[in-house]
Amino acid sequence: MVAGPGSSGYGGRVVSPGPPVGMSDPTDDQPHASRPAPPAPDPAPTALNDDPPASIEAPAAIDAYTSASEVALPRERDWGKVAGKVASGIAALFLFVLSLQLMKDGAAELAPTMRDSALFGNGAATLGAGWLGAYLVLSGSPIAAVALGLFAGGAITELQTFTMLTGSRLGASFVVLLVGFLYAVRNRAANRQEAVGMGVLALSLTAIVYLPGMVLGYWILRSGLLEGISWQTSGDVASVVDLVWGPAQRLIGGIVPGWALLPIGLGIVLLSFKLVDRVLPQVSGSSFTGDRARRLKRPWPMFLLGCTVATLTLSVSVALTVLVPLASRGYVKREESIPYIMGANITTLADTLLAAMLLRNAVAVQIVLAQAIGVAIVSILYIALLYGPIKRGVIGLNDRLVASSARLWVFVVGLFVFPALLLTSGLWLGSGG
Repeated sequence: MVAGPGSSGYGGRVVSPGPPVGMSDPTDDQPHASRPAPPAPDPAPTALNDDPPASIEAPAAIDAYTSASEVALPRERDWGKVAGKVASGIAALFLFVLSLQLMKDGAAELAPTMRDSALFGNGAATLGAGWLGAYLVLSGSPIAAVALGLFAGGAITELQTFTMLTGSRLGASFVVLLVGFLYAVRNRAANRQEAVGMGVLALSLTAIVYLPGMVLGYWILRSGLLEGISWQTSGDVASVVDLVWGPAQRLIGGIVPGWALLPIGLGIVLLSFKLVDRVLPQVSGSSFTGDRARRLKRPWPMFLLGCTVATLTLSVSVALTVLVPLASRGYVKREESIPYIMGANITTLADTLLAAMLLRNAVAVQIVLAQAIGVAIVSILYIALLYGPIKRGVIGLNDRLVASSARLWVFVVGLFVFPALLLTSGLWLGSGG
């Protein structure tokens, strides 16, 4: 028997085909009957790529490893750079001592003329001379060395030396204002008020410290409290100076006229300080940032920091100009830098004291010491007793000057007119020590 279509061969009974295994019959009319759930679709295949897993940052790991390796391995010393610094230091010392000897000889030649000149006729005139002189060379230390050379050569008196030293410090602070202005012009994103204001702050603080410090220091000098101090280089050192520097000194003195030794000595001392800048450590802004720096921003730590930086750099200009970008970027506030500026203005006299000792002039040493002591006493009293009023007064004046371009320009013009009036005071006040 042949089965017809739609039938099966099981006893002639027709069997309808059921649904495939695992599938329910679509004609099933039992909605509440449990049906097996369809299988979940296979996950999409993962695309092949060369990227590392997200949880592993390969570049960072490599950088960390490289940094650790660099820290672990000692850096090779650049002996060529070391040799260059040593050579610069030796050349700077030779030129510095030579300049002092030449300026002393030149001052001795010019002494009669300068004593009769109205431009050096009194203490006010030498104050203006030191002030404007520091503007011209953009540094106070060379002018201070000139003042000592003039005194050692008998061209100026104790009082005039004192005032000329003070003028050199006042003029040196102008460099900070100049740097602040140039920084604000070159960096449009810089905070003009902070950058220029730091220069105004340095000038005003130097004035309110050095002028009373000069008066107090001169009283200390005239009182005789420092008469027992006669620091100077020993006789052996003097013999070495004559042996090493004598030939060059006599050679230059035999070529140029005596009066020209003073400006030549000034040029040589400028070159020596330029070489010193290559040898001394550089001060960067990173030294004033971070958690430790925040703890240092209290008055006394900042005062000691200013003393240290000016001692290491032997320049108040360098020690203070580093504040310009820091203030502009918000790392240091102007009011926080007040003790720092005061400290730097004291120890910047270290190189001047060394120059006085090399000149082997006991009174010159006493003049520098008296100046440093007077400025230190005034600065310490300001911070200990009058820090609040000083800060409010100086910052208030600073804000008023910087907020108005007209007032700022009047201030800058006055920085040139006032010392010029002092320089010419001998013409309308007459001479008088």
